[in-house]
Order: sequence, then structure tokens, then C-alpha cells
Amino acid sequence: MSRRRFSRLPQRLRFVLVGMLLLVLALLLDVVFRDGMGRLTALLHDGWQRAQPRSATLEPGVVVVDIDEASLARLGQWPWPRDRVGALVDALGQRGAAVIAFDMAFTEADRTSLLAQVERLQQRGIHLQAGLAPELLDNDLAFAAAIARNRVVMGVALSNEGSGSVGAPLAGIAHAGSDPRQYLPDYRGGLDNLPSLSAAASGIGSFSFPPAADNVIRQMPLIAQGGGQLYPGLAVEALRVAQGASGVQLRSSDASGEQAGLQPALTDLRVGMLDIPSQADGSVRIHYSGMPHMPVIPAWQLLQDAPALDDGVLDGRVVLIGTSAIGLRDIVATPLAAAVPGVNVHAELVDQALNGQYLIRPDWARGAEVLLALLAGGVLLLAMLPGRALPASLALLVLLGGLLAASWWGYSRQHWLLDPLPGVLSLGLLFIGMMPLLLFAGNREKRQVREAFGRYLSPTLVQRLAEDPKALRLGGESRQISVLFSDIRGFTSLSESLAPDALTALLNGLLTPMTEVLLAHEATIDKYIGDAIMAFWNAPLDIDAHPRKACLGALGMVAAVRAHNAGQAQALQVGIGLHTGLACVGNLGSTQRFSYSAIGDTVNLAARVEGLTKQYAVDVLITGAVQAQVPDLATLMLDRVQVVGRAEAVDLHVLLGDAELAACPQFQAFAQRHMAMIGLYLDGQFAAALAALDRLSAEPWSELQGFYGILRQRLAGLEQSPPGHWSGVHVAGSK
Repeated sequence: MSRRRFSRLPQRLRFVLVGMLLLVLALLLDVVFRDGMGRLTALLHDGWQRAQPRSATLEPGVVVVDIDEASLARLGQWPWPRDRVGALVDALGQRGAAVIAFDMAFTEADRTSLLAQVERLQQRGIHLQAGLAPELLDNDLAFAAAIARNRVVMGVALSNEGSGSVGAPLAGIAHAGSDPRQYLPDYRGGLDNLPSLSAAASGIGSFSFPPAADNVIRQMPLIAQGGGQLYPGLAVEALRVAQGASGVQLRSSDASGEQAGLQPALTDLRVGMLDIPSQADGSVRIHYSGMPHMPVIPAWQLLQDAPALDDGVLDGRVVLIGTSAIGLRDIVATPLAAAVPGVNVHAELVDQALNGQYLIRPDWARGAEVLLALLAGGVLLLAMLPGRALPASLALLVLLGGLLAASWWGYSRQHWLLDPLPGVLSLGLLFIGMMPLLLFAGNREKRQVREAFGRYLSPTLVQRLAEDPKALRLGGESRQISVLFSDIRGFTSLSESLAPDALTALLNGLLTPMTEVLLAHEATIDKYIGDAIMAFWNAPLDIDAHPRKACLGALGMVAAVRAHNAGQAQALQVGIGLHTGLACVGNLGSTQRFSYSAIGDTVNLAARVEGLTKQYAVDVLITGAVQAQVPDLATLMLDRVQVVGRAEAVDLHVLLGDAELAACPQFQAFAQRHMAMIGLYLDGQFAAALAALDRLSAEPWSELQGFYGILRQRLAGLEQSPPGHWSGVHVAGSK
């Protein structure tokens, strides 16, 4: 789409298109920077684990034998003689351990063996007694014999840092689907145990941790590939040997043909009676509990047969031998702690497998996260369209909280690992990219509102309207409004005798204070027509008690004209007509130019009523519809009139003053006599009405003396020439 065609689109549609482009860009950035985003996600999930660790097993099926600082202090520095390690294995086997797994490798021969010393003595000509058992001379053979007497899993370290070969695994590997060696990472080599030790072992397991950028251990391989051979992880191999299983079974994603044509991946591993879900690369996410109830036995207690050691603590349990000694450098970081022995991570995995508790990354998670990001972005875009910063900011906070809450719910209730960051990135980019544009557009709309209404509405109403610029659209709506027309009497003849600049000064001097009065009473100034003003109430904004405010505005205008007349050589007089009813209001005109105005019968009648103020010689005339809404103001009925161009008659009332005047006893007494006279007139009792009028004319109510003179002439004519049918309606002869 060309720039010109884009600029011709409606403004809101342009904003939506830009917002959609920003959402797509956010999702692309998430793909491009997935590694960095993945690190942030990992930190978030670490926070979830700290907030709610896995429920701790009260009696875990795993025990850690710790070669700790106390054991090194009692038995000497590492490495210990291998016959001592063999004695440790025998002690564990005698106490009922189901399997013993070493979280370490024994890669070199024991230099403390007597066999090495015998060779040195023989070189010096010293010969020992023949017939000694080889294991008495060779510590490695003694260790191998202990391994052979018990169910022991030896650990190997697979890595790409060295080229050393690793012996063949002992577990049989069966797989459903593609051969996992096609997609599992393949390590070049690693660290292996002495062949005699490996040959005596019941199992071989890899204890290598996968590398992480921040060195936090979050996952462990269930199965690893080294030199084209598959090695179960140390925990998996320990569970296999403990159950007496001959091997492990692997299942790939294409095992049943559901994902034919896609890159195969590992989905789960079965060892004995245990099923362990796998990630695509053959690893499992560790759901840490901290293992607060797991027995941790210092190695020295087993070797020195400490009396405090419970005899049944090892029965039927998986025993992992590792070290917490700082000098042996097997301390790692986990989501729960900055420093724990590496063997504890293997213990966590064994405990998870025995209890069937795992953190799962569902297959549908990525698609759901993208969809959620789009939905959240769409909701934020809708919230931003009005261009208001506060609602948009609140919507952003609510949506961000919702994404985090969804991730937390998935973790805490379902053990799902859901990533909220694609949605967070989408919301952030959308807000940062769109909000300046929307605020600029919103401010421009507000400026347009202020420019369009600033001279016709009070500042308070302009501000209210600026907050909702939707009213500025071509078209109209039906509203109940009060309409005012005013006109300066005799202004046309006066303008003929004044110079243009003097006429302009006079007109401005009159219209300015009258406009100020109208604005103070929340009127909308529709237009100025020479010396005339048209105004209305209750549009574009709702105005409470608008007929009353219109009447008070009219009284204020009369007072403003009288104040202007003070000190003037020639006094001016204003005529004001008021009516309330249904009218069409809105921005009326063409697409090139329009103004906010009102049209309809209500407007026409208000204009006719203003014209009748000359015929009735009063300042303010209101219709019966207005008078019914202002019973507390000082009004008097004057006539029932059929105006030009309208078949239906309308009651005319003069507006003389505010509620204070209406409550005056003198006015109330006068109003009773006046209404009695008008009643006689409307009933067709012209002579009686004329007599009552003569009595009223003697009272000092100057505002009605002109009207009484006009009515006297009418009554005299009606008395002399009575109408054939009198309905009480006077037909106005002119506008």
C-alpha cells in the first residue's frame, strides 16, 4: 500500500494497521532473540520455583552419602585409598542399599596401592612372601571386588572438552520411533573409570550437567550420546539397577506417525515401571523441592560404624555418593540455592521419578503463547484507541498481570512451564510504539474540539467535550434541548446612523457581556447573526435542569444590557425568546465545512417567540413548555398564540425574575390578579377583562405596562366586534 493511499484511510484504521505491524514485529523479535528471551524466561520460572517449590517427600527413596569436610578431616584428604572406598561400598550394601551410584569417576589407578610399593621394594632386592591375594596388594582390585559384590552404578562424564574414550554402556536401549542418535547431542568423549571398575559395575551412568549461561542447573539429561553410544543419566541408571531392569525404553515424537515429516524429538523414557517425560533433547526439567527430609550421611560415619547411624535408614533406597567439600569442586547453583552439592541434583531427579512429579512444557505451549500475545496485544490496542494515557496504562498493567498470572497458574496448578514473555514483549513494544502516536492524535482532536467550541462553550464544558471528541462527527442526534434567540431592538435603524467602527464597537460591547452570561450558565453558543444570538442547552453535553439555566441566562442577558445602557445617550433593549423540546443537534454542513448547530420545530418556535417580544412589548417570552419546568421563577401567562407557520397554539409567558421575586408576597398578589384578568380574556369575557386590566394598569409594575397597552387595544376591538367563535387563541399576523 502506497503512503498516499495509507494516509487516506480513516485514522483509527491506520492506527489498527500500525498496531498489528508492531505485534508482528514483536513476535519476530521474540524468534530472533529467542536465546536471550529464554534466559529471561528461565529466571522467571526460577522465581516460580522459589515461590512454590515442589512438595517435599517426607520419606524419600534416595539417600546421599556425603564425602564432606568432616569426613576428609577424619579420614584424610581426597583421593582416599580405593580399598577404603570399597569398604564404603560394602558398608552400604550390608545396610540394605538398593543401589549405590557414584557421582564421580575413578579415571586413574590408585597410587597408594601396596602393589606399587612392592615393585619398588623388588627393585631394591627386597622380596615379600609369595601367595598374597592380589586385592591385598592392589587397592583398585579391592574396590572392584566390592563393586562386584554389590549393585553399583559407576559414573562417567561426557563432554566435548577432551577426546578420551568412554567404555560401552551396560544398559540396553530400546526405542520406539526414530533412532534417538539422529537428533540427540553427541559428545566427542569424556572421563571414564578404570576398566576393572567398569567391568565389575552393574550400571554405567552419565553425571554430566548440561552447560547453562548463568551456571544454574535447571535440567538434567535422561539419556546422553557419547561417541555414538547412548548412556543413561546417573539417576536413570540407578533406578534401572534398583528395579533389576535390563534396559530403558525411549519414545520419539514420530513413534506413531503423528508427526511424520517433522524433526523427531524424544518425548519420554521408561525405566522399569517408571515413565519419565522428556524434553526434545533428551533432558528433563528438575522440579526442585530442596529435599529437606532426605537423609544425608557423612561418609566417615559408615566407615567408622558410628553408633548414631540408624540401621534401617538405607533399606531399599537409592544411595548416591557425592561430595560437598568445597575443595573437590562439585558445588552447583540451582533455582532454589546459589550453592548445593551436585549430587543433590541427581537426588532431586530420583525423587521426582519415584513420585511422578515433573515440570512439563506442553507441545501446544508455543502456539498458545503466540495466540495469547496476539489477543493481549489486540485488547491493548482497543484500549489505546481513545488516546487516553491513563486507561491505556491501566489496561497495560492488567494485561501484564494477566499474562504473569496465567504463567503462575500453569506452574502452580498444572506444573506447566508457560512463557509469558512473548506477550510481555508484544504489549511493551505496542505500548511504546503506539502511545506517542495516539496521544498526539488525541491531543490534536482535543485541539480541534477547543478550536471548534472554545468560543461557544464555557471552559468547563469545553474540557468535558475534549475528553470525548467522538461528538465531532458529521451528522446529528435527537436531544431534548432548550433554545434561546435574542435580538437587539431597533439595532438596524441605529446602525444606519453610525460609522462602521463605531457600530462594531457598539455590537461587541453588547454581545460580549451577553455571551459571558450565557457561557456562565453552560449554554452552547450556536451562532451570531448580526446583533442576534442563538444558543441552546443540553447539547453536546448533558446539562441538568437546562430550562431553568436557560431562563436564568436570559435574565442575566437583560441585566447585562441594562448595565450597558447606564451612562449611554441612547438606551437599547433586548428581546429574548425561549422554548424547550426535541431537536436535531450535531455537526451540520458538508464534509468540507460544518458547524455544531440545532434544527427542527423547537428551534423554529423559539425564533418565532423571540419575534413576538416586540408585539408584546416585553424583554423575555417563554413558552408553556419552559414555564412548566421553572415553577419557582417569576413568570406570568400573557397569551395563547398561533405563530406564523405553525398550526398548534402555544402559551406565552413573560419571564420577569428569579425565585426570589417569585416568592415576594407583593408579586404573588399581583400575579393572582393578573391571572384572573387573563382568565377572563381567554374565556371571552372581554368587558370584564378590560375592567380588570384598567385596575391592573394602575399598579406600579413597569415591565408589563407596554403589554397592557397592547392588550387594552385588542380587548377594545374584540368588545366592539366580538368574534363568531372564540377559542382563546390569538393568531399572530407576523413573525
